[in-house]
Amino acid sequence: PMLPEPHPFPTTHHTSLPAGRLSAGGPLLGVWAHPDDEAFMSAGLMAAARRDGRRVVILTMTAGELGTADPARWPAARLGALRRHELRAGLAALDVTEHHVVGLPDGGCERFDATPLIERAMRDVRPATIVTFGPDGFTGHPDHKAVHRWTTRAWRATGHRGTLLYATVTPSFHTDFAHLNDAVRLWSVGDGRRAATPEAALSHRIRLSGHDLDQKVAALRAHASQTSGMIAAVGEDAFRRWWADESFVAAHPRDRGRAVTRRGPGRSPAAPRAMAAAASSPGPAVRDPRRERTG
Repeated sequence: PMLPEPHPFPTTHHTSLPAGRLSAGGPLLGVWAHPDDEAFMSAGLMAAARRDGRRVVILTMTAGELGTADPARWPAARLGALRRHELRAGLAALDVTEHHVVGLPDGGCERFDATPLIERAMRDVRPATIVTFGPDGFTGHPDHKAVHRWTTRAWRATGHRGTLLYATVTPSFHTDFAHLNDAVRLWSVGDGRRAATPEAALSHRIRLSGHDLDQKVAALRAHASQTSGMIAAVGEDAFRRWWADESFVAAHPRDRGRAVTRRGPGRSPAAPRAMAAAASSPGPAVRDPRRERTG
């Protein structure tokens, strides 16, 4: 099937990355399947990049129009429009203004190949850092896996320019927050395994607290159609702890040096630069567990 015509991306200077760290000054490109994927997986990373003066561009493949357990109340067109608005608001909380929704059908990404579109975005934006899903798709959602494949192929086609990071969680995410993960039933990959990466295999990790975590939670709250039910079910404090860490694995061995950054009260002043250098809800508050995704 034909893809929608992509929005043009202005060209910026490309910066190569030293091994094992994120580049200061280079653009960050996030490629995701649904609105809210970017906030759950990389809000802290995006906020750190913006504070460091870096350009951040987000490419979202679908409007997430099927992300409801009540399609009679929330038909696809209505929910898709709402989720586009939520995406804008969530990114605004992180000072990100460049974002593009491609408009592929939610739940139908596998029928397309968006590799050329993503490759075009990479060549236009010239990102120093690209972030997307790992091969497991994080929750196992087919759209997530498709976005992983497309982004990886596009990165290879551009000669591995920039650091490609796969967003992930560690095994402790599933042990420390087992009751929360089980409650929302979103985390099982197709064969029953829980998607996770051993901590020793991470290339980058951000641990958010204080204002930095406030900013991420604000971005997630903006996606009220997806998160208000979660927050009401588990409570604000538990929700904050649940999503305070962001973990990444570099696709290329050259970029796999480890960098752990703490952001919040008590952090070193150099830490942000090290990471940047290295039912009342407005929408469907109850998620459909069969969707098996964050977005």
